Amino acid sequence: MAVISLVGVGAGLVLVLLVVALHYSKGTGWEPTADITQEVLERRAATVAETDFPEPMNRSIGGGGGVAAVGAGEEGAELEGEEAEEEPSPADMPEDEVEYFEVEFVKQGETIELASNETVLDQGEDAGMDLPYACRQGSCVSCAAKITNGPAEEYITHHTQETLSDEEMDNGYTLTCVAYPKADFAIETGEAP
Repeated sequence: MAVISLVGVGAGLVLVLLVVALHYSKGTGWEPTADITQEVLERRAATVAETDFPEPMNRSIGGGGGVAAVGAGEEGAELEGEEAEEEPSPADMPEDEVEYFEVEFVKQGETIELASNETVLDQGEDAGMDLPYACRQGSCVSCAAKITNGPAEEYITHHTQETLSDEEMDNGYTLTCVAYPKADFAIETGEAP
């Protein structure tokens, strides 16, 4: 009786293997779905109006770029065809035109000489100071500081800064990551409007 069982089990096993082999040789017929991620992103992007303020972490409420977001209707369509001329960055200044200024970092208790073709943040870090920052693009206020001498625009040149309002800059506030010195001044880092 044991012989018959082994033959039956062996025959069953051969039949199962034969069916499995035939099944996989024909294929399952399953096709993966197409990746539509890029198509979905493009469709969603087409429904969002273009804005002039940086994303993410913009200060659209009470800050500089909010006006562009609100006026994205007809005025936005007019501006779409025009190309805005971007001001040259002070970082691109030829070496023979670079000027140097004495800047006092009040909280750090140091006064250092800063070049006009590098940002206040970069030069402060190069001098060994641990200064606050996040985006390094003038889009947030993590690197905000206050120039104690008066309106910021009298002492620094902001390049691509759309976060601080004119009133905030008149009160001496600056973003050190996009601020290039153009005069001697004293600055308190870590001071946001």
